[in-house]
Amino acid sequence: MYSDTATAGGVVWTTQIPTSPDGTIPEGIKAQSRQVLDNLRDALERAGSSLDRVLHMTIYVTDLAERGVFNELYREYFAAPRPVRCALGVNQLGIAGMRVELTATAAASARD
Repeated sequence: MYSDTATAGGVVWTTQIPTSPDGTIPEGIKAQSRQVLDNLRDALERAGSSLDRVLHMTIYVTDLAERGVFNELYREYFAAPRPVRCALGVNQLGIAGMRVELTATAAASARD
């Protein structure tokens, strides 16, 4: 088992994959994007943070043409001004069938 979240000095770092609570990976980029964003929200809340405290994200997708699907959901989960982010196209991710993964940095307490 790996740790998906670390906190130090008022900062939360997390990496999320699109696994559902039962350990399966949903089919399709939309379902995986929603799952990875739900997992991000849950991990941040466990660490004493929240989506509105995210400062930076890196999104990895196996097909950059599907980035627009992720972007639609991104706008649902994050209000403007949205976090700084970058999206990268990669050949494959760590688990067969995964199409999206993300890393995020967030403040552990409310922004000043």
